[in-house]
Amino acid sequence: FARSFAKNHICDQRLFFELAASAETQIHNFTPRHVANMAWAFVKVDRSDSKLFESLAKAAIANIGNFNSQELVNTAWAFTKVGRSDKELFDTLAKAATAGIGKFNSQDLANIVWAFAKVGRSDEELFDSVAKAAVANTRHFNSQNLANIVWAFATAGRNDKELFHSVAQAAVADIRSFNSQE
Repeated sequence: FARSFAKNHICDQRLFFELAASAETQIHNFTPRHVANMAWAFVKVDRSDSKLFESLAKAAIANIGNFNSQELVNTAWAFTKVGRSDKELFDTLAKAATAGIGKFNSQDLANIVWAFAKVGRSDEELFDSVAKAAVANTRHFNSQNLANIVWAFATAGRNDKELFHSVAQAAVADIRSFNSQE
């Protein structure tokens, strides 16, 4: 429900206030998709209700084993966008992402490390597993994903020479698709 309003850039303040209050009481019933979608929706309408995000973090931690790659990435992205870098949540997200890295597509790989770097977190196992997966699949990355992954590694102070070399080769092969910001 919240996602539909957010997708259409409609932020009725009263509605989102009530959605947050209702979600807090129903959080125990939230699936991983509900957690990710609710967090995403609130970010998209520029609302960062602290109590809601605390509840969403607890729900994500409790159900992390049921999250798919997109739900992990979207949850990390949403918490990053509202400036929340809850240690327990991000540690839990990192472990789950590392364990399931084989199911991540190129956008997921780039976005998960982007979220971690943006909040100043550099989980060694996560970044190492993303680097290995990215090197093996660089040919599937578009210019935005290539730019995001190297930005994340550089920002996090992670100098993975094999990753940077692989990205450089992919970029040279597809340099015309890059824009001035990438």
